[in-house]
Amino acid sequence: MQPTVVRVARLADPAGPADGVRVLVERLWPRGTARGAVVLDGWYRGLAPSDELRTWYGHDPERFAEFAERYRAELREPDRAAALERLRALAGDGPVTLLTASGSPSISQAAVLAAVLTGAEMQ
Repeated sequence: MQPTVVRVARLADPAGPADGVRVLVERLWPRGTARGAVVLDGWYRGLAPSDELRTWYGHDPERFAEFAERYRAELREPDRAAALERLRALAGDGPVTLLTASGSPSISQAAVLAAVLTGAEMQ
């Protein structure tokens, strides 16, 4: 069995041949981004963190570890768990690139999702 290949990228990053399926994992469409201007194969808005968690986190690097822990707990909620399983099945078929609007993809929900999908530990 091949390892699951999951990449994390900004929505504004150009699509590349290694991307595989490109999936947006934001609750809302990013402001200032024209929908026709990006290469996108799916939008898993149901996997985004809750508004409360996102607001609390505020992309503060010092809060990332706790954010990741809280977000993983949210991913166990039934609706999010079902969406996560659909994404896991998609990733099992080939490379997946999780897209985020975050200016710091390495400390975004996409990074947490990638770690969950690949079974990797967060840094």
